[in-house]
Amino acid sequence: MEPIEPQSLKKLSFRSLKRTLDPESRRIRMSHKINVEYKGIKSVSEIAPPQVNSTTAEASGSSNVLALMDTEYNYSMKSGVMAYAMVYRLFLVSLAWKNDCVSGKSTTVITASGSSERNFSTFAVMERIPNKWPRPVWCSPWSGVLHGRTTGGHLGWLRSIAFDPSNTWFCTGSADRTIKIWDVGSGRLKLTLTGHIEQVQGFAIRQRHTYMFSAGDDKQVKCWDLEQNKVVRSYHGHLSGVYCLVLHPSIDLLLTGGHYSVCWVWDLRTKVQVFALSGHDNTVCSVFTPPTDLRYGKTILTLTHHKKSVQAMALHPTEHCFASASADNIKKFNLPKGEFLHNMLSQQKTIINAMAVNEDGVMATGGDNGSLWFLDWKSGHNFQQAQTIVQPGSLDSKAGIYAISYDVTGSRLVTCEADKTIKMWKEDEDATPETHPLNFKPPKDIRRF
Repeated sequence: MEPIEPQSLKKLSFRSLKRTLDPESRRIRMSHKINVEYKGIKSVSEIAPPQVNSTTAEASGSSNVLALMDTEYNYSMKSGVMAYAMVYRLFLVSLAWKNDCVSGKSTTVITASGSSERNFSTFAVMERIPNKWPRPVWCSPWSGVLHGRTTGGHLGWLRSIAFDPSNTWFCTGSADRTIKIWDVGSGRLKLTLTGHIEQVQGFAIRQRHTYMFSAGDDKQVKCWDLEQNKVVRSYHGHLSGVYCLVLHPSIDLLLTGGHYSVCWVWDLRTKVQVFALSGHDNTVCSVFTPPTDLRYGKTILTLTHHKKSVQAMALHPTEHCFASASADNIKKFNLPKGEFLHNMLSQQKTIINAMAVNEDGVMATGGDNGSLWFLDWKSGHNFQQAQTIVQPGSLDSKAGIYAISYDVTGSRLVTCEADKTIKMWKEDEDATPETHPLNFKPPKDIRRF
């Protein structure tokens, strides 16, 4: 029996290394790794092996989607084969991105699902939806033309306002429990109505008749005949204060909402409660109704986009959309399905108590800190920020704006404030795009809530 030659650790290591560096075993192992990694990838368009010149780069730029094929390349059997494969994959992605940028297309990188065992992913370059944020139309800035306290003015905070359909007068409600009617042209007081025993929170004026509806914290909804200047009907049923009301534009119905978390629908003639629209968990601060049928009186959709309480809403006079405001943001929705459109590009950073929009697409918002902002309706661009000035003798904390309304023409804006004053605003006729340039930057992400 031949003696066994002792094997040193050094020789055994070199022998193992030799088997590891064997070209055939290296090729099998690399083939298996490539097959496992790219096994579940579905190819969208074939690409040539890594021989890319300027001509092929320009030709490949017309393709919007690139994917790697499930194939085995006979690379050189060096130690950096797998690294070369990964570099080549990234090279293809960067090349496609460069070509798409040259052709004027915006691209983004997405992943494709892999096999069931291991969800490997690859990069693919797909066309992104272009940023089609509308550019705002230049609007003239607004300035105050009539403000202050006139003789016979309110003695408490002003809480509500409404304009007559003939645009000859407007009415205001206050915490002093009175309703005052003012002339639009001169701003003079015409009439004072008493009847509520708490502050007046809202108005609704009927277009076809000389009737005005008012609501207040005394749980009362009253109908006033302005020819006789007295209450002709009262709608009883609310268990707490009534904060908002609106008339249906085509049906003889009145909608009221308040602290009881229920919006009630009334028949104007019979004073009968038609519906009790439930679903809210807290105070109903604002209500409006488009000219649609209230047949079933059930909830169609609940919008939960706001993170904080919604204090005000505004329906566009001509478009089928509306805006809602809270302390976090102002959001715009489509009607009747309630699709979220976009956020208004403003961060007023205060409680927005009132908002209004005219036919020209100028939306005004009044904050609890006295800030009055003007925004473009389509783009949401905030083109002017104003701060109300309290009347002499009032504290700065009384600069809050609680009610806002445009007149029928949309050329005048009236604000009702906590310093017991009524301020009227109009567009600056001397302003031009040169004196007040439009500084607008579209947002980067149009899908963010």
